[in-house]
Amino acid sequence: MIDDGLPSAPSAHHRGGLDRLGPPVEGPAQELIDSGFALENADSPLLHAGLNLADLAHLVDLHERGVVPYSAAEQLMRVLLRAVRTPAEDFPYDPAFGEPYNSRERYFTAQIGDDAGWLHAGRPRREAVRIALRLHVRSVLEDLIEAAAELAQAIAKVAAGNSTTWLPDQTYLQHAQPSTFGHYLVSFAYPVLRDAERLMDALAWVNTSPGGAGCVNGSRLLADRGRVAELLGFEGFIQHTRDAMWQIDGLIAALSHASSLLTTQSKLAEDLEIWASNEFDYITIADGFSRSSVLMPQKRNPYALSIIRGASGTLIGRLTGFLAVSKSPSARSDNLIYAYGEIPRALDLALRTTRLTSGVIRSMTVNADRMWEALESGFSQATDLAEFVMQTCRVDYRTAYQVVGIAVREASREGLRGIDLDAARLESAAQQYAGISLGLEGRDLTEILDPRHIVETRTLAGGAAPPVVEAMAADCLAEATALLGRARTARASFEHSEAALVALAENFIKGDPAEGNDIKGETDERH
Repeated sequence: MIDDGLPSAPSAHHRGGLDRLGPPVEGPAQELIDSGFALENADSPLLHAGLNLADLAHLVDLHERGVVPYSAAEQLMRVLLRAVRTPAEDFPYDPAFGEPYNSRERYFTAQIGDDAGWLHAGRPRREAVRIALRLHVRSVLEDLIEAAAELAQAIAKVAAGNSTTWLPDQTYLQHAQPSTFGHYLVSFAYPVLRDAERLMDALAWVNTSPGGAGCVNGSRLLADRGRVAELLGFEGFIQHTRDAMWQIDGLIAALSHASSLLTTQSKLAEDLEIWASNEFDYITIADGFSRSSVLMPQKRNPYALSIIRGASGTLIGRLTGFLAVSKSPSARSDNLIYAYGEIPRALDLALRTTRLTSGVIRSMTVNADRMWEALESGFSQATDLAEFVMQTCRVDYRTAYQVVGIAVREASREGLRGIDLDAARLESAAQQYAGISLGLEGRDLTEILDPRHIVETRTLAGGAAPPVVEAMAADCLAEATALLGRARTARASFEHSEAALVALAENFIKGDPAEGNDIKGETDERH
């Protein structure tokens, strides 16, 4: 071969390698349109508002830095504001053109030509969508936190009103100890509030901007990443640019906390479903949360409770599914492609379910007479009786336990109740178990066996005594009210920032930059 100093033509092998570089020449396969692009476009209604805001903020930032000339910025502002005013269902998102970002690009270019291309400067498509996801999720999270706070309020109010509604508390569906419905119910306010606080932490994670990250290592066009964050109402920006594009741990946390919140509600719903049965009749679910049988006239099904329980299981499945797609290598879009729809829809399910649970709690009827009847008919005072025997008769607790157990078993066989036990029966049981006398002959046990008196002695922190329950309910109500205020303050801040950004854009196209906002560079272009 003669060496003429010119580069050799690439071999077939190397030409094949070169075909892997550069954008595809041919359009997408129909199979890809019907699967991947259709999936992503189905999520466009969830991202539409956020994409508009992300584009506006990016354009403002580019123009302020002198990257985009005034005339092009004005044209882009106009078309973006038209998108803001266009409902998602009316915007021409079409999987035939690719993912939603591609449909937007096509629409903008059709409106203003190549000036639409300035929007891509210093930003990949994924950055716009990452921002849009965070804007939507922070709104839904705020709604969910409000709903959780309102659920805790509802629980606390009903619990306070039932601090003297006597109830046999249960473990394994067996009578355990005397208690009150208020003490039982307020136990659910605490985990609801804890999960709401965890969701506030997740909201803080979501409320940071990935803007200005470029592809993975930032962009020289955007020396300060704080402006986009400020325009969109984010608290700040994610420090590492690569992490900004690919982090998902906060999304996993948000889903996990939402799942935990619904798990608590499911526990409560399952209890209430049992207690609403004819066999228990402790509560009655309101008509609006019940459903009749189309066949059996007597049946009144607590339908809302089935929805709550099923939603909890569904959310656990969605969390598990997202974890499964999240284990891909770094800098892959697998997990986030699915996150755009799955995360918002899962959080929305948690929101609607939490509101449903609040409605059930606020409207249910507590059947106090039936609860007392069940308490009076059982032997839930047995533990207190055993402790009385231990302390009064100076025997160890195991001996006292066995003596009372024998007395309970024999009384139950005779159709008696716990309040029917007496000293003679205990003495007989002590002789039978250990051949000893307890010295209780003639002792009046009425107060010891009174379930109400037993509950009133539980004055320790967290106990079932009515004043303690009322104090716990008041604390939960105050904490829930404060949490509700924090969530609403966050909502007002988000809404203010988003409205201010749109107003800034509207003033810009009028040639009248908004006072107090830093739109630079228009003077030279205008003249």
